[in-house]
Amino acid sequence: MNSDVTAVDALKTWWDNADFNGKEFCEVKENGDLVLKKTESHKERTIGTLTPENAAMVTRALLEKFPEVEARVDEVAAEWNASEDRVKLIGKVSRLKEYLLHTSAIGDFNRLLEKVTGWEQTLHELVQNNYKVKLELIEKAEKLSEENEHWKETTQELKEMVEQWKNLGYVEKERNDALWARMEAARNKFFERKRQHHEDQEKEMLQNLDLKMEIVENAEKYAASEDWKEATEYFRQLMDQWKAVGRTIPEKNEELWNRFILAQNNFFERKRAHFEAIKLEQEANYALKVAIIEKAEAIKDSTDWSKTAQAYAGLMDEWKSVGRVPIEKADELWNQFNEAKEVFFSNRRQHQEVLRITLEDNYAQKLGLLKRAEELKHSNQWREATEEINELMNEWKKIGPVPREHMNTVWEQFITARKFFFERKDADRERRKQQVEKQFEHVFSKTENFLHQLKTELKEEEERLADFRNALDNVTPGNKEEELRNHLNKLIAQCEVKIKHKQTKMEEVQVQLEELKTKKTRKDQEKKQPAPAPEPEA
Repeated sequence: MNSDVTAVDALKTWWDNADFNGKEFCEVKENGDLVLKKTESHKERTIGTLTPENAAMVTRALLEKFPEVEARVDEVAAEWNASEDRVKLIGKVSRLKEYLLHTSAIGDFNRLLEKVTGWEQTLHELVQNNYKVKLELIEKAEKLSEENEHWKETTQELKEMVEQWKNLGYVEKERNDALWARMEAARNKFFERKRQHHEDQEKEMLQNLDLKMEIVENAEKYAASEDWKEATEYFRQLMDQWKAVGRTIPEKNEELWNRFILAQNNFFERKRAHFEAIKLEQEANYALKVAIIEKAEAIKDSTDWSKTAQAYAGLMDEWKSVGRVPIEKADELWNQFNEAKEVFFSNRRQHQEVLRITLEDNYAQKLGLLKRAEELKHSNQWREATEEINELMNEWKKIGPVPREHMNTVWEQFITARKFFFERKDADRERRKQQVEKQFEHVFSKTENFLHQLKTELKEEEERLADFRNALDNVTPGNKEEELRNHLNKLIAQCEVKIKHKQTKMEEVQVQLEELKTKKTRKDQEKKQPAPAPEPEA
């Protein structure tokens, strides 16, 4: 007990006599915990444990850490000042604040957090402004969806409004979904009126021409895409849409088909060339990374800590600059390189216990990444969220190890959030696929019903023709005999024209129905085949 009292007194004496910048932000508890004092911006938290033996070393390390913390804030501040669209920095500001609330260092955290809080307020105002702009766009769309007969112009305007929507700034998910639901309702209302109009005016061929022109325009737009997986799926959907659309003006149909095929061929030729180039590049990268691994393994047992750490940093830069290797070799190469690197850094951690502070800092950074991943996993902005989640993964790999007691937990939480997002993304893609199938079933049923209707009408016309001919054969002689015969002959001629017209129409509809049946059979067979294994996420 006397030795404990002596250690407490010795630590108190050391603290009372210590003189360094930033001391006013801290205090030492009786148990030796060094705590950062509570301020308006953050709670009190422990940043280290002091003993008479390590007090000077720990406080010095924590003082030296604070400039690094300030540098991270300055880095985001530079991006803030240079950014034209600051809403894109929401994730970084969120991660930075989370980092400031958890990292261990001695300094004026209140000043840094006030700056970050100010950014958060500005971002809130920017999001509010984005909401206002989107709301105005929605109200305009709702007005357009009302009594409006300018079908082509309004269709284009609504299409342009959807493109405008995609380019508008960020709004949080719940309010954004509510606005988009109103946009969808307005568009659905307009297009339902447009569809009814075309049915009433019997302009099916012109309507099909509009649909095929839109398909061709979309194909030409995606022909230059470098998002190979998404664009490949999109071209498959466009082909299904093309086949589902009925006949249109023949000379226009051939022209549009040639444009569509040209756009599709251009894309797939670019895709083939791209992946051939990647394959050659990855094979060369494999040899380069094997050489890097050999260098890493040659120095893994070194005890020249500073020089060897710099050497590993250089090797890591070489590794990143080399690029990807064949996917079946990627994990094996990375594991070999990482194992050699970890041998050295494990030895260095044993040699320098003070590096524990670095591990805590890594943990604080990963908590920020985890928090952002948890926010993103519910997003429906698939492309943007995918890019940011992959960016989070890249940052995660760059950060380095965390304290062993947190290693598995924080990683499992992070990877679970990431997996949850991609499972939702896959489910959304499946839902859209089912919508296409439902549309096909509607067209198939409608064509069958129309053919049945034509058969019924044809039968009625044939019965009417038989009645007129029977009446002609049984005309009673008299003063009005010739007039009555002329009238019946006219009726017979009209019936014959109608019958010929309906027979021609039935042949056309029968051809359409057979094409749809063939496609339906093929779809049913495809459903019975086992689904291909899912591709790994990027």
